[in-house]
Amino acid sequence: MGFLSEISLFRYGASRALRKLCVAIAASVALTVPALAENITIAALGDSLTQGYGLPQEEGFVPQLQAWLSAQGAEATLINAGVSGDTTAGGLSRVAWTLTDDVDAMIVALGGNDLLRGIAPEVSRANLVGILDAAQQKGVPVMLVGVPAPNNYGPEYKAAFDAIYPELATQYEALHFESFLSAITERQDMQGAMRIYMQPDGIHPSAKGVALIVEAMGPSVLELISRAR
Repeated sequence: MGFLSEISLFRYGASRALRKLCVAIAASVALTVPALAENITIAALGDSLTQGYGLPQEEGFVPQLQAWLSAQGAEATLINAGVSGDTTAGGLSRVAWTLTDDVDAMIVALGGNDLLRGIAPEVSRANLVGILDAAQQKGVPVMLVGVPAPNNYGPEYKAAFDAIYPELATQYEALHFESFLSAITERQDMQGAMRIYMQPDGIHPSAKGVALIVEAMGPSVLELISRAR
């Protein structure tokens, strides 16, 4: 065998070995990347706050949260399962068909309309238990968003209602976000915050208010995504 032939064989062997190495690396990456890049589908089960009442579609809670998650590089798709005027009973009545097979996680933000109607705390609790049971049966992690009760129903009612969310979150090992509107209601200048970040009805956030809510809630949603993987 001549010198040039030996060089050719060496080059052929080196090239072949390099190809084998590349294939091995690609196979290793293929085994690990899908788990990181897997798209997570999140259903946001809620009322008018979730639905985006009074706002252009693109400025509502779900679209703004979707944009925030995308900006963080999170591979997630949100489903707007908010219905204006819905109570915890309404959420329970439709949770079964909300939890389709492609839903990997769920945000539950219900209870505000229960408060407006003065529904007994034990009734609201039972409805939320039904929702959490449905999610648990499907193996879907949940973030439970609280709604602090006002004082006008009395201290006993408030204490009973406010306890629902942290207690159920602990019981079902769900994430707990204390209050949907906390990013607005906890600001020092409450009057100024209401004027800038709430709609004239004083109940629903403006587009700027939604942006504050999303910024505050976003990290918890990222944790929910992590749990769903």
